[in-house]
Amino acid sequence: MRRVNVFGSSGSGKTTVASVLARRLGVPFVEIDQLFWSVHPNWREPTNDEFRARVEQATRGDAWVVDGSYSRVRDIVWSRADTVVWLDLPFPRRLWRVVARTVRRSLTGETLWGTQKESLRASLLSRDSLILFMLRTERGRARLYGEWLARPEYAHLALVRLRSQSEIDRWLARV
Repeated sequence: MRRVNVFGSSGSGKTTVASVLARRLGVPFVEIDQLFWSVHPNWREPTNDEFRARVEQATRGDAWVVDGSYSRVRDIVWSRADTVVWLDLPFPRRLWRVVARTVRRSLTGETLWGTQKESLRASLLSRDSLILFMLRTERGRARLYGEWLARPEYAHLALVRLRSQSEIDRWLARV
């Protein structure tokens, strides 16, 4: 386990798990949201070419842990990875984490990736809200992840699927 992608839905704990795993393995930690959102301020997305080039560069090394999975760069990350860790926690727990995190970040004015700030109004009430995205995509998320993992081009990947915080804690303790 030298090139790992930790993925899962919003609020599953990807960043926390991936950063702990990277420290324990002694390898670079790559936060895919940072590669995506640190290019332009005010939540302006990078071009596909910009983003793919940044991910390609970040995953060139012999060892790394990537936090997150964007469909537009999955082919780069998963073709280079040897292991994927699927954080498949229950929806109510993930939803609670996202709401709590959003409220905290909005109240403290925390800057994300050096360029972005969350606001309660945009994060909770807009049509681009992460909460609404979670609600809209929840039903098909596990099926979609299963379909990606079943593709022949990803047959080389070792899969670790963790379905509760206690499973995550036990697994990390063994790494």
